[in-house]
Amino acid sequence: MQKALVIGATGGTGAAVTEELVKRGIRTVAFGRSRQKLEQLRSRLGEPEHLTIAIGDAFKPDSIAAASEGADVMFHCANVLYHEMATKLIPLGESVMEAADRLSLKVVVIDGIYPYGRRRMDRATEEHPKQPHTRKGKTRLAYEKMLFDGKWSRAKVLIARLPDYYGPTANEASYLGSTLESIAACKMAFFIGNMRVPREYIYLPDAAYMIAELAGRDKAYGQNWHIPGAGLISGKEIVRIARQASKSAKPVFPLGRIGLSLLGMSVPVMKEIVEMLYLTEEPLVLSGDKYERLIGPAKATPFEEGITATIRALQNKRNPFR
Repeated sequence: MQKALVIGATGGTGAAVTEELVKRGIRTVAFGRSRQKLEQLRSRLGEPEHLTIAIGDAFKPDSIAAASEGADVMFHCANVLYHEMATKLIPLGESVMEAADRLSLKVVVIDGIYPYGRRRMDRATEEHPKQPHTRKGKTRLAYEKMLFDGKWSRAKVLIARLPDYYGPTANEASYLGSTLESIAACKMAFFIGNMRVPREYIYLPDAAYMIAELAGRDKAYGQNWHIPGAGLISGKEIVRIARQASKSAKPVFPLGRIGLSLLGMSVPVMKEIVEMLYLTEEPLVLSGDKYERLIGPAKATPFEEGITATIRALQNKRNPFR
């Protein structure tokens, strides 16, 4: 991998992937809609010479292709709002694939576990049945089929599937993003789902490292890959670690179906999340066996370390002189 384009570089996963590529000395183009956010990202990373920015529209293949000059790999980290997923996700993916196919590029797509539906394996391998029962899951499965469609004869694609994630760059698109931001700011917080049931989470810098490792292997393309987390942890334990790191004593309230529905009256995305609560009640845990056979041991920062680092990074972002 000589040069990479990161689509959606200012989002949670996109920023983490961009930072990892820059650390590796790979010439990287950060692509997004907001010049201000792209400039902030470049500044946060120390304004490295091998990182450039490109302002464009990911729904327009010509815009992506223009920013891809000289690249050999695209990282598709852009996403759409939950309530717009049914109408915008596949057109977004088609735009990326059209540009990649035109230029014969490799594409690394970051996605979640929603196409699987309910858990049918103790540790889900990439062969786990895909039987989604939610609108989001069905849309995501159709998205996967589009990505691997034979009409893209010149592009090569791989899908990296992540569990729920957290980290300094995570935002409200993640279940934990807003929770940890509120705790870092010593404010009252909400936790989506059951706080007693242990679930799998991945630290975004770990995910970015493993995704970059896969991206550099030719044999990884044309397949799905699981990017496993550091194990299982309950919401109560997450909150304990986060509070200790932030020195906050503010309460954290769990949000179940009723709470999300009520909150959804003013914040529509919360109402949409209700259908995904099954993942907080019957967690699906990813097997990393396939990754380890190709790459080696998965990178797994302990939760105590990762959550503490996240809280401190969020606090420094609010107050750089802290």
